[in-house]
Amino acid sequence: MAYKTAAAEPAAVPARAAAHPPRTNPRLPVKLPRRGGASTPWLYLAPALVVLAGLLVYPIYQLGLISLLEYTQAQVSGGEPTTFQGLGNYRTLLADSQFWQVLLATLVFAAACVLATLAVGCTLAVLLTRVRALPRLALMLAALGAWATPAITGSTVWVFLFDPDYGPVNRILRLGDFSWTYGRFSAFALVLFEVVWCSFPFVMVTVYAGIRAIPEEVLEAASLDGASAWRIWRSVMAPMLRPILVVVTIQSIIWDFKVFTQIYVMTNGGGIAGQNLVLNVYAYQKAFASSQYSLGSAIGVVMLLILLAVTLVHLRLLRRQGEEI
Repeated sequence: MAYKTAAAEPAAVPARAAAHPPRTNPRLPVKLPRRGGASTPWLYLAPALVVLAGLLVYPIYQLGLISLLEYTQAQVSGGEPTTFQGLGNYRTLLADSQFWQVLLATLVFAAACVLATLAVGCTLAVLLTRVRALPRLALMLAALGAWATPAITGSTVWVFLFDPDYGPVNRILRLGDFSWTYGRFSAFALVLFEVVWCSFPFVMVTVYAGIRAIPEEVLEAASLDGASAWRIWRSVMAPMLRPILVVVTIQSIIWDFKVFTQIYVMTNGGGIAGQNLVLNVYAYQKAFASSQYSLGSAIGVVMLLILLAVTLVHLRLLRRQGEEI
């Protein structure tokens, strides 16, 4: 009778070891199979790119093309042929002293609106983290109501509130028949109040969401160290919220630089003798009131280039500081 030796018998594998094979080192990189080629991401982006091309690229192309032509009411009606002017419209625009006055007023007004909007929005965002649920809900609903109000409706309401004859603001402040829209600076201030009123909710909600994402331990540690509310914001919150602040700042610059409805409605088309003109309203007057469509298009191209330059410079400075955008 033959006997099997122990050496010939295979070693028994424990059931637990067979069910659970040895794990690989999780720190080692794992190569996943690549699905699709290099063009796969572009296929997913194709629908959005087509929409952007139709809604953004083509209008910008037409804007730039008209700015290079002689395109007035005579060309629109077919009375005269359209001629190529090259940079002639831009030379005419740059030689106009009113253009430089309007450009300076637009830059100063937009900067004031951006700073005021960021200050109010960030302050209320911090306040939302320090109040109870019911006041927080009331403030959020009031802010979102201001945000959802159409610009023309909000502008009309603000004109009524500051009306010299029937407005309640003059009565409360005992200003008599003082007209806010008569003086240049008072009219700009009135428009600034309305722009900030309808713009700060975006900053407030965005910054509030960023603050809620900050670990509470970090804020508690700063508070225990004796830091004031301003010091906590400046040294703790603001550096951690810098990517979010970049987004709201760029958005505010774009919105406030191309303000049109508030200026047009509240100053009746740009104020007395055009004292409250900004570039958007100035372009509208040149294109439609004066039928100089090529000059209006040239102003639009200048505005586009200024906004692109400001955005690119801002992002470049942040990249130099090592921020991820």
